[in-house]
Amino acid sequence: MIAESLDSLLAEIRACRICADLPLGPRPILQAGAGARILVVGHAPGHVAHERGRPFDDASGTRLRTWLGLTRAEFYDPDLVALAPMGFCYPGAGKGGDLPPRAICAPTWRPRLMKALPEIRLTLALGLFAQRWVLGAQWRGGVAASVEAWRELWPEILPLPHPSGRNNGWLARRPWVEAEMIPALQEQVRALKA
Repeated sequence: MIAESLDSLLAEIRACRICADLPLGPRPILQAGAGARILVVGHAPGHVAHERGRPFDDASGTRLRTWLGLTRAEFYDPDLVALAPMGFCYPGAGKGGDLPPRAICAPTWRPRLMKALPEIRLTLALGLFAQRWVLGAQWRGGVAASVEAWRELWPEILPLPHPSGRNNGWLARRPWVEAEMIPALQEQVRALKA
């Protein structure tokens, strides 16, 4: 029953046209399977994801897969990893990068989607918009503060910066992310794959 309801919900999400005025038009992009144990929550699909129809199919995805310790095939296995950003469509570009996800997307779809993913054991909250939603009252008011408090949420939730190359400097100033958080993440992912 869960797989059927998830399949129908995914079809409904992929057919969504609420934001018909998006610069490149609506194209909801997500991945989910009823058995998924890992949930990756990001900002919204980027321009490349919009064109290819696949999230994290770029350099940020390569870094994210390395952080997780997953092969490309494992990462794109919907029964292991659900990819559900805060906005399912590319929001367009702004001055400093992509625009924020449309505010209507998360409240319209996330509650139903989360109910249809009962096996999630680890949620990665990538960046500001994801952290605010996923952490709720435990959000620390910023990405840096939320990431620094990661042990308070571990092992169910892990706040991380977005794996984009734009965050190389941020990560360089916090070597403990790669030295402490990433090995803990990889160990947890190995356990969830078993």
